[in-house]
Amino acid sequence: MKITHSKYIIVGAGLSGLTTAHKLIESGETNILILEGRSRIGGRIKTHNNIDLGATWFQEQHTLVNHSLKSLGIDRFPQYQKGKSVLVYNTMAPAHYFESDTNGPSAQRVVGGSFALIDALSNSFINKIVLNTSVIAISEQNNQIELQTKNTKYIAEKVIITIPPKLASTLTYTPELPVDMQTLMKQTHTWMSNAIKVGISFTSPFWKSKKLSGTVIGQVGPVIELYDHSNYEENSYHLMGFVNEGLRDVTPKQRKERILDYLEKYLGSEIRDYTGYEEKDWSQDKFTSCSNLKSVYMSPQYGDSRYSNFYFDGKLLFSGTETSPHYGGYLEGAIYSGLRAAEKLLQNQ
Repeated sequence: MKITHSKYIIVGAGLSGLTTAHKLIESGETNILILEGRSRIGGRIKTHNNIDLGATWFQEQHTLVNHSLKSLGIDRFPQYQKGKSVLVYNTMAPAHYFESDTNGPSAQRVVGGSFALIDALSNSFINKIVLNTSVIAISEQNNQIELQTKNTKYIAEKVIITIPPKLASTLTYTPELPVDMQTLMKQTHTWMSNAIKVGISFTSPFWKSKKLSGTVIGQVGPVIELYDHSNYEENSYHLMGFVNEGLRDVTPKQRKERILDYLEKYLGSEIRDYTGYEEKDWSQDKFTSCSNLKSVYMSPQYGDSRYSNFYFDGKLLFSGTETSPHYGGYLEGAIYSGLRAAEKLLQNQ
């Protein structure tokens, strides 16, 4: 069994874990390793073919996101919302068309897609990330922490677990975590774990020529939310959004047909002239969701104070957007938790 030593080990190469690593390195700590179960970095941030299939938007009040983008030299741009939007509240009644106030605050997007943030954040320490490496067990031994993976044992002075608490609860801990902490982790809803996102590509933004914003809000039917997802340069045209979880019960072919049929009714026959169609069901992603999936229709409570405590005698911390008391479940919460973890580690050396 191979054994690898590092002062700090971060489990998870999503926004939270990468933020912690970036902050530690910025503070002069270079003895760091990041273990990631996926074959890619980014966690629930996934940009594919110019489509954000994971985290997408942030707001003006998300100061940490805005600061991170600015410090990394990444631009942002407002979500397109000019023209008429569609509200479908009853499939038996005509759709309601409305226009958003384009003078008010708008949701923001990252130029180049959300992954541009991940790419820039990790650029200076990409060689410290180990992919395809899932932690199975964590134990405190000889005043150190041992992390067991399939082929390697990692030994660290301090460990930060950034994977969703519900997934983190499935790891083996020796000694065991407090019972109330185990219960809390199992009960903490995983952001995005029940979402199905869809992206549809076109040669031109036909909805704009029809004076439509591309927004469809469906209170009933296959599509819950859909938005214009064209890029900042306006040379790559897409619609992207969330579809009804009930479509998980049909085949991919049936799901696609129901989505297109529904959108054709409200946006027009041009929807059939798509050049690309892709979807991401996060419930099928074993590094995000787990078997006891539970849909949450109210905003879940995040940031329990127990997540801010050290465990294993000051050597183990939990992080990630679900642990953040500040905009938990958002990109902002992921960055906050990442910065908090780094600060706690630096104060507790």
